[in-house]
Amino acid sequence: MTMAILIKNIKAWQIIDSRAVPTVCAMVELNNGINAFQSVPSGASVGLNEALELRDNNPDFLFSKSVLKAVDNINEVIAPVLEGKSPFNQFEIDNIMLEKDGSKNLSNLGANAVLAVSLAVCEAAVKSFGMELFQYLGGISALTLPVPFINIINGGVHANNGLDFQEFMIVPYGVENFSEAIRISLEVFHTLKNILKKKKLSTNVGDEGGFAPEFKNNKEALEVILDAIFEAGYTTDNIKIALDVAASEFYKDGKYSFENKNLTSDEMIDYLINLCQDYPIVSIEDGLAQDDFISWVKLTQVLSKKVMLVGDDLFTTNPVLLKNGIENNVANSILIKLNQIGTLSQTLQCIDLAKRNNYRTIISHRSGETESTFISDLAVGVNAGFIKTGSLSRTERTMKYNRLLYIEKVLNGGAKYFGREFFK
Repeated sequence: MTMAILIKNIKAWQIIDSRAVPTVCAMVELNNGINAFQSVPSGASVGLNEALELRDNNPDFLFSKSVLKAVDNINEVIAPVLEGKSPFNQFEIDNIMLEKDGSKNLSNLGANAVLAVSLAVCEAAVKSFGMELFQYLGGISALTLPVPFINIINGGVHANNGLDFQEFMIVPYGVENFSEAIRISLEVFHTLKNILKKKKLSTNVGDEGGFAPEFKNNKEALEVILDAIFEAGYTTDNIKIALDVAASEFYKDGKYSFENKNLTSDEMIDYLINLCQDYPIVSIEDGLAQDDFISWVKLTQVLSKKVMLVGDDLFTTNPVLLKNGIENNVANSILIKLNQIGTLSQTLQCIDLAKRNNYRTIISHRSGETESTFISDLAVGVNAGFIKTGSLSRTERTMKYNRLLYIEKVLNGGAKYFGREFFK
């Protein structure tokens, strides 16, 4: 008689993320001897409606950043209710934790505690089958390598350089496969570094691995990126630009205050329209503040047929918020961050809702990352089409790109990369 595979033990401990901030790692042990580990990231720019990241808030210990309470919640609260359960029923596992927490935003157990276990259970199930994570998530249809949005200039809360916009990204648009996408992006990245050196600008990098020099304004950063694209031997037919405006960070008293400007919502919309006319921009994330909803409707009306309008703070990977956006014709794309909602199951539900309503999905990292490559497999498993996982430097970012390069090899010629086709 075959022994049922069940969760035998769950343990957690505190580790360090890429910003030298504590975070949670969980281990799930099965009764067949399988062990699986997963760790969770942490964001610097956090939406109002994100699930709660539980921290100890002890000013005398690790600057209030420790996560020992979340660790205790895994070891003492979550582990006892999950031990003996099947690791193959992800939705049951996640629902048990959601019910045990009992709050709307995981404020009791902590999204960092719940997510670490949710992902580790999935990883354990995958190992038991002896298959790749992306195949477990998506089956034989998991074939699409995502178009990467590669952060090459950091600003906003990710760098201390005076740039108000948070991320300036290149998008390998007109290429045939993922490997080529990474190759030409690397060439642009190194060309940009040389240009910055010649201009005697800093080549230090920000939280997400992009360069963080002092620029006078956002347009100067865009001009330098164009110079790098052309000097590397490419055109804007090969490589486009994407922006994470993170407008909520500089939205105060009904005005968008940046670069010595104080713009009304309508003026901010005009500003973004002009940027799209002047530069090869294919995607704008959080172009308006999360609580400027009426203006988001206007922005969508004027720009949604020209570029991806991505909701991050606006939707926070929450199916309820996304449904509201769909019903009101707000945005046309959603950023997917696992720790915004707290479980793998809820994340998959949000992705499904987006796809059924023709919203593009971008699987995303956070500014405080770990060595986990789960989001790389998730992007392929759900055929998301896009991934945003930082720059081409810093190991916690490059591990995710390298995992995708490995997946491309595993698919052995079956991998698909649609590039410009995804933007139509």
